[in-house]
Amino acid sequence: MIAEKTVWGTLSGIRPAKVAAKLLKSGKNAEEAAETLKNEYHVTPDRAKKCTLTAQKAIALRETLNPKDVALYIGIPFCKTRCAYCSFVSNNVERSFNLSEPFTKTLIKELKETAKIAQRWGLRVIAIYMGGGTPTALPDESLEKILKTVQETIDFKYLREYTVEAGRPDTLTKENLKLIAENGASRICINPQTMADEVLAAIGRNHTAEDILKAAEQIKQTNLALNMDIIAGLPTDTAKNFAETLDKVLELDPENITVHTLSLKKGSRIMLNNENIPSGEIVGEMLDYASERLESRSYEPYYIYRQSYISGGFENTGWSKADRECIYNMCMMEELCSVLSVGGGGVTKFVTEDGSKIEREFNAKYPLEYINRTDKIEKKLAKMEENYALSI
Repeated sequence: MIAEKTVWGTLSGIRPAKVAAKLLKSGKNAEEAAETLKNEYHVTPDRAKKCTLTAQKAIALRETLNPKDVALYIGIPFCKTRCAYCSFVSNNVERSFNLSEPFTKTLIKELKETAKIAQRWGLRVIAIYMGGGTPTALPDESLEKILKTVQETIDFKYLREYTVEAGRPDTLTKENLKLIAENGASRICINPQTMADEVLAAIGRNHTAEDILKAAEQIKQTNLALNMDIIAGLPTDTAKNFAETLDKVLELDPENITVHTLSLKKGSRIMLNNENIPSGEIVGEMLDYASERLESRSYEPYYIYRQSYISGGFENTGWSKADRECIYNMCMMEELCSVLSVGGGGVTKFVTEDGSKIEREFNAKYPLEYINRTDKIEKKLAKMEENYALSI
């Protein structure tokens, strides 16, 4: 297996496909761009090829975008429990149930104000992503209010996709699945991370692989497309377990599969407890298997991003069936258009038409802080109004 420091050569940024995109835009063809990545940046051949493919997809998507096109992110920072690898800002909904109602009220107000500004300046929402946390951890009443507000305030005329993260299968019920399906969503994302019960227990998940299969079967009874995420490098995991996880996920035939590499995040239980995790060499074996297996099933990489302290120095890769890429992921990761974010931890990105300038506005992270710091929301909304007034 290639040593950790040479997999991506001298490329150290979060978005390596941006480098490939620049090479393609300079006039190089895909083969020449990949060769440059290998020879000048010392990227391994497989990563160079994957990077070039994702850059081509990003360029193709950007060519379809109108200057008024934007994506919308809705952040719901609640989960049932906190996974061992996680440092995301999220509250245990069972412990902070009393926050769900005021959080929902604040979110709905922000969403309505954001929609008004978008309408005033003729913005076209092409992709919606409701993430977290785990949106389906909210009480059904709160989730329904948010879903209905989206339908009532956002013009779906230009909408290409609408994804809701169910994240944890133990938060998905017939009731909330029906709410999601009936309120305009087109995709749902379940993130098993692993299909090995012993690894699920090690990361603090209170469900089994069988629960994942049951959730996927429920989704098949709807008109919702299925996205799934898995992680290479989890505590107690092995290359064999990981391979079995991917094979079981493939049996469910999702449109999208994101293969994450474990990121060693400060504040996560893995770091605090110094838990035993697979070596970089084993993680490399996992990712090699994933690439070979996914390609054999006609999945293609469509976005790549890297994180600080990522296990083995590798990457996270989104794979999809042909023409079934998650547009929001591409817009967000490759910064192809502005992303309007509402809710806890949301980051709004104002991207100029040529992508040369990006400004960010951050919402408060924790639910209580989000509820109380309406001044941050007002500042973000004012910046949004100013930004689009200046663009006219």
